Amino acid sequence: MLAQGVIQSGSRLEARAWENALDAQTHKLLKSHHQAGIDHALDHLFSIEPDGYDALMEAVEAASESVTVEHDGKQFDALLIALPILAWTRFSIASGPIGADIVDTLAAHLYAHVLANDTRLAMAPMLYAIDQLPRTPADTYALTHKLAQAALKKEVVKVVSNAPETAPFLADTRYLLAAAVVPAGSPLFRWQASLDLRDRSNALEQWQAQALPNITRLLPGCGIELLLPQAYYMACREADRNIRPASIHAAVHYLTNTLDIEAEALQAVVGAFGEDAAEERIDEYRVGFMLADDTDVLYGIVWPLYGAEDAEQVMHGSPESAATKTTTPSAALTPVDEIIALLKESGVTRIHQHDERFPMEFCDDCGAPLYPDLEAELVHAEMPEDAPQTTTHFH
Repeated sequence: MLAQGVIQSGSRLEARAWENALDAQTHKLLKSHHQAGIDHALDHLFSIEPDGYDALMEAVEAASESVTVEHDGKQFDALLIALPILAWTRFSIASGPIGADIVDTLAAHLYAHVLANDTRLAMAPMLYAIDQLPRTPADTYALTHKLAQAALKKEVVKVVSNAPETAPFLADTRYLLAAAVVPAGSPLFRWQASLDLRDRSNALEQWQAQALPNITRLLPGCGIELLLPQAYYMACREADRNIRPASIHAAVHYLTNTLDIEAEALQAVVGAFGEDAAEERIDEYRVGFMLADDTDVLYGIVWPLYGAEDAEQVMHGSPESAATKTTTPSAALTPVDEIIALLKESGVTRIHQHDERFPMEFCDDCGAPLYPDLEAELVHAEMPEDAPQTTTHFH
């Protein structure tokens, strides 16, 4: 009801009243780790009022990544921030505990280039893979509080023990997590303090230049791109979007090197996939790679769609529509046109795009996604038996 009140309000003043009540209730549920109640409310709203679902989801994310805490009789605002790292390689992408020296150095670069003055910081000494991140908003809330208290008390954050094993992908994201804490109402980032968004771009440039040598030590043998450190959920979404082009380049690079061929000797099949059979919405694209003179799918990548990407319009893309767009893709490209342009940019010129939408099917034995072949059959991607085995999946 509170989330519905937010979207049905007739003024900003009324909306804020609903939002304050919603935030208070959400904090109460997160603090008690009552994730089931939140999930039930989200499921209910998803079926009856999508806008209310969006309002509640926004409130849950905000409440779990940003908190107000008291220390020495004063109020402080704390925000969980993520430092996204895009990585790609022919080998494996590292994760796990990192040394205190690198933590201290990266924190110094954050203080110097990203965070506002008077910000306190506590960074987890852990390089997180996606499946090692907090699993629920309640877990995120607990981590935000833990790091915020460490920042205020100047305590050393203990490393996560028994972190889940990571799946091997050729292109994947890694994250560093930290809590930034300021006196209540004070700015957290430099561009907030200056009220100048140009400082946001400057912060990213400086962060990339200064932090990259240190992060390269954590990810040997990897190509790396650093994204802007920012609020946890926004940073994760930006990383999800930005890793997709790297996954195509990494796939082509891996296949050409493993099979000792040129990119022109490959062909790609692109298919649209949707979860709900009753709707026309596309949830993701899957790209199967095969030799140009063969029909067996060797490997595949998944290109998920996020946010406002128009799933109904992307069906109109085709290899022909992307024929003149073989340089760096622009924001004007539809997702499927961007995929095709990236394939061409990587040297794959034989591309077939199916017009139909496929169901979201996976292998019953191993859970791997199935990819379309030239005949529009969904098949398991399998490398030749004599090919070197360095990793088994793409992301």
